[in-house]
Amino acid sequence: MGLEVTEVISGWMEGEIKSFIKVWLLVIASLSYCYSVSRNVPKGPSRLLTTLPVVFLNLLLPLNLHTLHLGVSSAFFLAWLCNFKLLMFAFGKGPLSDSSLSLPHFLALACLPIKARHQNNPSTKTTQKGLKSLWNYGIKLLLIPLFLKAYDYEDHIHPKLTLVVYAIHIYVGLETLLAIVGGLARASLGIELEPQFDEPYLSTSLQDFWGRRWNIMVTRALRPSVYLPALNLSQRLTGRKWAPLPAILATFIASAVMHELIFFYMGRRWPTWEISCFFLLHGVCLVVEVALKKYRGLSGERGLPRIIAAPLTVGFVMVTGFWLFFPEFLRSNAMVRASREYEAMGAFFRDFYRAL
Repeated sequence: MGLEVTEVISGWMEGEIKSFIKVWLLVIASLSYCYSVSRNVPKGPSRLLTTLPVVFLNLLLPLNLHTLHLGVSSAFFLAWLCNFKLLMFAFGKGPLSDSSLSLPHFLALACLPIKARHQNNPSTKTTQKGLKSLWNYGIKLLLIPLFLKAYDYEDHIHPKLTLVVYAIHIYVGLETLLAIVGGLARASLGIELEPQFDEPYLSTSLQDFWGRRWNIMVTRALRPSVYLPALNLSQRLTGRKWAPLPAILATFIASAVMHELIFFYMGRRWPTWEISCFFLLHGVCLVVEVALKKYRGLSGERGLPRIIAAPLTVGFVMVTGFWLFFPEFLRSNAMVRASREYEAMGAFFRDFYRAL
């Protein structure tokens, strides 16, 4: 009976991997088309019209994948990261608009959390922030099986403590996955990893957390595509001093929509809008925080002492996350599915090794 179950799991994983390969072959073909567009179609409405079919394709392709590790990560890279870069590319902005890019570099930059090496700041400070040490990543990678083992005793752990474990698992898993992708791109194409996280548990304000420390790759995608256009528009209405406030809110609204989409790919469930409420709440709170700083004339380095500000900030993120973010995450049964996928991947690679 156990052998039959293992064979079913391995076969299911084999089918998912085949679908994954087909999806990414289509991605390579469609982005190669975009690369040719950059050489033949001028930026602006014409390039936008020729690029939109690829944007819609990137929204549909993740529906062919059903696992968390392959499906949700592909959805994030394609439906969010790649599409935002393609929309900027249509108007001659963003990393894809560099005319010196070769086709392999264009493909990698389009949908992976990386940047061209020449874009790096050579300073030691930037390198230390952008590329974590192998020792750091090694420790975090070793934590993942410990999290999975802890889920076996979930019935004996307080629900609130389980949510804390989930939060840490998500952070460690995201950082490790993105580091692996970036490392492969760096080894094969000479392209550097985008900084992903900068110790978000040390954040001293919401501005520090969302703007400088948490998922920096997403921040860098949202800034030129949503924040700066909204800033330019709001400057005409509110003036330079207060223009960042509606721009911040617009950015969080865009982030809320994209998170709802990613959660749809994860659970194939229509949104309950709790995720949107989470990001709108944080957007409003960040607007208030920035407004108070502007009103009082405070710089980003002034305010409460770090020893007080950091626990308050991280505590607020965690409490609101438990309230609005994690319920949808739990409804997707993500952690149980992740454990099964690790088992399926193990069975698949065992069968593959035996076949060899």
